[in-house]
Amino acid sequence: MALLTGSRIYLREFKFTDWVDVHAYASQEIVCRFQPWGPNNEEQTQAFVKQIIDDANKASRTRFVFAIVELGSEKLIGAGEINIRSASNRSGEIAYIVHPDYWGKGIATEAVGLLVKYGFSEFRLHRIYATCDPRNIGSSQVLTNIGMTQEGRMRDTLLLRDGWRDSLVFSILEQEWERLSS
Repeated sequence: MALLTGSRIYLREFKFTDWVDVHAYASQEIVCRFQPWGPNNEEQTQAFVKQIIDDANKASRTRFVFAIVELGSEKLIGAGEINIRSASNRSGEIAYIVHPDYWGKGIATEAVGLLVKYGFSEFRLHRIYATCDPRNIGSSQVLTNIGMTQEGRMRDTLLLRDGWRDSLVFSILEQEWERLSS
């Protein structure tokens, strides 16, 4: 069972009882306004956590979703994941979400940094990328803060409740990460 530790948080595998803490943020409109899901009801949040656990038990696992837990309080405050998109091309995608009480405090940046390090060190990835809604300035800042480069903009990639959403694409290559982390 992987445990990724930072200075203020750690990332651990999910357990089913985590759904209660996940629901505390996944049920909020402000959290999912740039997403094609939510706000979740309890059943949807439980199904999400169950799917994470099911994915973790697959023999050929490609999705690694972690609970973001605050050191000291042991409170689950978000989730971060890395998906191996192509083993042959050594490419992975990260995603993350943090309870709004912790926005603007560097928690997402720390979590993304741990995910990127995990992807490069554990899976020997060459490229890790992420996408975000162009209106989500905070998420763009997180990705830039950890050393990702904005590659471009994909048009109409997700259908939201209020229409189609574009996505900004950010990435970091293994040699860039090695330079930044040395």
